Amino acid sequence: MEALLVSTGVVALAEIGDKTQLLAFILAARFKKPLPIVLGILAATLVNHGLAGALGAWIMSVVSPGVLRWVLGLSFIGMAVWTLIPDKIEEEETQVAQHLGVFGATLVTFFLAEMGDKTQIATVAMAAHYGTPVLVIIGTTLGMLIADVPAVFVGDRLAARIPMKLVHSIAAAIFALLGIATLLGAGASFGI
Repeated sequence: MEALLVSTGVVALAEIGDKTQLLAFILAARFKKPLPIVLGILAATLVNHGLAGALGAWIMSVVSPGVLRWVLGLSFIGMAVWTLIPDKIEEEETQVAQHLGVFGATLVTFFLAEMGDKTQIATVAMAAHYGTPVLVIIGTTLGMLIADVPAVFVGDRLAARIPMKLVHSIAAAIFALLGIATLLGAGASFGI
């Protein structure tokens, strides 16, 4: 249950102000059809984070526990730093696959925007850390939806009222605590 709750919370916080949340704002403004946008976000996130969770599980199976602990601890600390760097959305990402309709455009652009993004990397790290990739994938997907669905429905009105620096600082602190805890041996019951 911890894997589900932590992955949901961390990703929901990390996603606020992230380029995929900005993409949700743009798609909502452009298409004005929230349901296919939300379904596209859900599908893209499940596929993307499913692959990330599988990679995390594979890493856990091939890397020794001692090395894995250091890699994960340093990865979480790296995520803390990365979370403090503001994201910008590239206009090309919103132009990709418009001929596929609202759902298709959302699916393709979200999947591509999420490749190598901090929430995808966090999914890999948490799946390896907790050893329960399915719970982590469910959690990170819920976190994405918690942050991105409101963006689809209320758009820029909500974005202007969210204290982005505070939210990013909280997410960074959580990643840093996960990193330090991992380096200090938390998760030893998982073989890390």
